[in-house]
Amino acid sequence: MHGLEIVDKPLGKTSFDMVRDIRKKYNIKKVGHIGTLDPMATGVLVILIGEATKLSDYLMEHDKEYIATIHLGEKTDTGDSEGNIIETKLVPEDINKEKIITVLNSFLGESYQIPPMYSAIKVNGEKLYNLARQGKTVERKSRKISIDEIELLDYNKSEINFRVVCSKGTYIRVLCEDIAQKLDTCGYMKTLRRTRIGKFKVEDKDKFIEIKDILLYNESEKNKQNLSINIEGNDLKKLLNGVPIKLDSVNINTSEDKLVNIYNHEKFIGIGQIENGELKRKIIL
Repeated sequence: MHGLEIVDKPLGKTSFDMVRDIRKKYNIKKVGHIGTLDPMATGVLVILIGEATKLSDYLMEHDKEYIATIHLGEKTDTGDSEGNIIETKLVPEDINKEKIITVLNSFLGESYQIPPMYSAIKVNGEKLYNLARQGKTVERKSRKISIDEIELLDYNKSEINFRVVCSKGTYIRVLCEDIAQKLDTCGYMKTLRRTRIGKFKVEDKDKFIEIKDILLYNESEKNKQNLSINIEGNDLKKLLNGVPIKLDSVNINTSEDKLVNIYNHEKFIGIGQIENGELKRKIIL
């Protein structure tokens, strides 16, 4: 069994809990996931099954959509509702819809974000959250992120609810803190729900997608025909043996590096990687 399943992670469960549930459901050991969600977060988690686990890097590249709530006036050591309050600050009386929208829009586009101490990033082989639990703080390198969409959904004097579409590697906890700071107060992420990864939506929960359909699922109709390639004869033998083959006379755009479905006539063989005009095997079933 090879493919992925879209799950809606409930509150309180870890991403590994969901992996364990899928292992039991299909009685298969080779299971992974992309885009970890903390126990206090809910929403889309893409579970990879069998050989599809080799596609994690490709799937991580997709953008993500979240709905988050910021609690204003208090800051926690973890940046979310599970931490200890380390700072309190009055919320300005003049906060209104227009001001909030202006601040939210100021985050659109590319910027740099410093990962929080409570994260799984490793520094000198040690996960940051382990150091944070020991009361240690280390220097972290800023990372380029992109905010493609951001929208105010609702607000009151103490909370802001918003939707955001962002690149991989964006920490919504940090974004919430930065938004609060621009509003001349402090804040933390009270709730977080991921509604989409690429085109994998929370509405599609419990849907299983076979490995041969994964690459096509996230592409527009006009691009789908350029994601499959037919290989025959000696070229197929070479590919199955791990030998890259030249792609100078096939009906596919080889000017860009990408993944493609490999077929032998109508039989699905696996997934290959096009690099510099050559096709290399990535997954062979």
